[in-house]
Amino acid sequence: MQQAQEKITALTDSLSGIIQGNREIIEVLVIALLSNGSVLMQDVPGVGKTTLAKAVAKAIDVEFHRVQFTPDLLPADILGSSIYNPSEGTFRFRPGPIFCHVLLADEINRASPRTQSALLEAMSEMHATIEGVQHDLPTPFLVLATQNPVEFHGTYPLPEAQLDRFLVQLELGYPDADTEVKILHAQALSHPLERLESVLTKDDVIEFQERVRNIRVDEIISRYIVEIIQQTRDEPRLKLGVSPRGSLMLFRASQAAAFVAGRDFVLPDDVQRLAPYVLSHRLIMTPKAKYGGASAHEMVAEILARVKVPS
Repeated sequence: MQQAQEKITALTDSLSGIIQGNREIIEVLVIALLSNGSVLMQDVPGVGKTTLAKAVAKAIDVEFHRVQFTPDLLPADILGSSIYNPSEGTFRFRPGPIFCHVLLADEINRASPRTQSALLEAMSEMHATIEGVQHDLPTPFLVLATQNPVEFHGTYPLPEAQLDRFLVQLELGYPDADTEVKILHAQALSHPLERLESVLTKDDVIEFQERVRNIRVDEIISRYIVEIIQQTRDEPRLKLGVSPRGSLMLFRASQAAAFVAGRDFVLPDDVQRLAPYVLSHRLIMTPKAKYGGASAHEMVAEILARVKVPS
């Protein structure tokens, strides 16, 4: 366990050196990677979302692909298609960019719902069905999708079914003044990404993902998770609460958080820490609550405050 924790700390330190001032977000991203989950980053342009995705792939020494989502993008542009070879009279499958270990789906909400849905199967089942044939994706496989929360012209909001497949939603935000000064000097001669070296291998990641699943979760912790989820379904200000998939993802993320902390068991603190990241984007507020100024993060905080913590 100690050796694994040292490697995970090295990964977190490396990524924190690339995206400064956001260690908590980096740690949650690493937890998502070890949970075998996907990440949605909703943030303004220019704060380092693309850089972070490239850094993750480089730090674990795996293949990285980036897809710029646009209104004219088709599912085949992501998944791939069969190409006819006239000399042999046969079709040959040409894999699309989804066949990689880290996929950056940039500005995912600019593509049509039909194209967005091309990722659903891959994100939840680790394979893609193309022209009736099932193709397994490489492991590990991480989808890191971004969307701009400010500009809505020409965008298609992600449907609830797709939001539910993202393990966590993260926001980097603007750095403070001191951190931004450090960023300016760090990139004076070259980008820190160019100097980043791999600290894990894909085999390490696969091993850690398997070990996360063996982290012990007592029944009292499981019931605590379910009680939190039930509260979201009973909340009158919510039109839609959290699904069983959401409770399973909170369960898995809590296991990963315990593993990162060097424990072989989950504590209520792990659940409380991950709940805002795992649950907030799954809550659909009523129009009255939404226009009344309520936020999903505030609701999660209120629910955590009123659910009794197991001792």
